[in-house]
Amino acid sequence: MSSTSVHSLILFAHGARDPAWAAPFERLRALAQAAMPGAGVRLAFLELMQPGLPEAAALEIAAGAQRITVVPVFLGQGGHVRRDLPQLLEQLRQAHPQVRIDAVPAAGEDEAVLQAIAAYCVAAVRT
Repeated sequence: MSSTSVHSLILFAHGARDPAWAAPFERLRALAQAAMPGAGVRLAFLELMQPGLPEAAALEIAAGAQRITVVPVFLGQGGHVRRDLPQLLEQLRQAHPQVRIDAVPAAGEDEAVLQAIAAYCVAAVRT
């Protein structure tokens, strides 16, 4: 997933011991990559899986990224998103001052994401 664009996207997930846990995140990455064919799109994990956020960012920067947007693929703004992610972002910004590194709120905080999940839940009742 090397970057050919100056702007890269990193999908930041928690991680798990079971490798199969990452399958939906891999599908999400592939969907995002298909929608942004000229950009680097990577997965990064907080713990238990690789790459971590610093490694994923370094790979994108090495591939030419000058801007990175981190999207926490968490349902809510829990401690990992409120505490751990800002610390990681600050470390990245200090290590790579020439790169703009931003993050958006957790995916589950987005109204469209919540609407999609609600539609899925309602459809489950109707089947």
